[in-house]
Amino acid sequence: MSFPDVRPRRLRRTPALRRMVEETRVAPAQLILPMFVKEGLTAPRPITSMPGVVQHSRDSLRKAVVEAVQAGVGGVMLFGVPETRDETGSAGIDPDGVLNVALRDVYSEVGDATVIMSDVCLDEFTSHGHCGLLAADGTVDNDATLAAYAELAVAQAAAGAGVLAPSGMMDGQVGVIRKALDAAGYSDRAILAYAVKYASSFYGPFREAVESALEGDRRTYQQNPANLRESLREVALDVAEGADMVMVKPALPYLDVLTRVSDAVDVPVAAYQISGEYAIVEAAAANGWINREAAILETLTSIHRAGAQMILTYWAVEAATLLRHRY
Repeated sequence: MSFPDVRPRRLRRTPALRRMVEETRVAPAQLILPMFVKEGLTAPRPITSMPGVVQHSRDSLRKAVVEAVQAGVGGVMLFGVPETRDETGSAGIDPDGVLNVALRDVYSEVGDATVIMSDVCLDEFTSHGHCGLLAADGTVDNDATLAAYAELAVAQAAAGAGVLAPSGMMDGQVGVIRKALDAAGYSDRAILAYAVKYASSFYGPFREAVESALEGDRRTYQQNPANLRESLREVALDVAEGADMVMVKPALPYLDVLTRVSDAVDVPVAAYQISGEYAIVEAAAANGWINREAAILETLTSIHRAGAQMILTYWAVEAATLLRHRY
């Protein structure tokens, strides 16, 4: 009988050996927790398509952010759900609007103990559900929307956001926001650009979470899932306009894009493990088809291995605990 000269299995023999030679390791500080706060709630409200995720009240948001900090999570990303909406999304700019109030609450609770991020977009606040202002013919008006984004970003910075995250995929959004922040005295606030955001079929549960009023789709501004070169162009434009970090969204269906983006830029790269990705794992685990905790860690590892230094995930707090126990 002949024997192999090389035996890679030697380094897999025990858990200690496997840990020692592990090439990719996710740390809790790399995780960012997306959080929803709903105006008028007095207690958290479960999101049916995202088991374990809720719309927060102001009080429950404060407590959940403290829990995330204690777990070692690196940051939080806040989304607001207003009671009333209009054509222009004015509740997003209002200093007393739900998101800006939530930002002040969170900053007063934890200060700089975590990175407080906010979504700079109009879709949660508009009666039509689009990410921008509408022209007379019903299309999204790119340049009019840029002016609104500038106001949104300044309002959120004033409320306590340390990182502004424009997600609407309007041409020129990063440059306009950077100029507005600088002019308002917030040159120290960073921009995390949703530089690569695809018109994905995996956003459904998120739309329940923010009670989206959208009819139709966003294909005229979000990217075609078939395109890669377009993504690299978008990233280059955002970095040139002043983005401090860039993001790929969704994560798992676009790991190849994530790798190419990571190779192309010299700024930190994030990926958003979105609501549909979360819901798929939760549903499969609830049916007993997969090991839930193992799947959580495997998906996060794959995203990090593909090039993400930061990962937005609804499992951030739980995953941070699992990672601490794992190592």
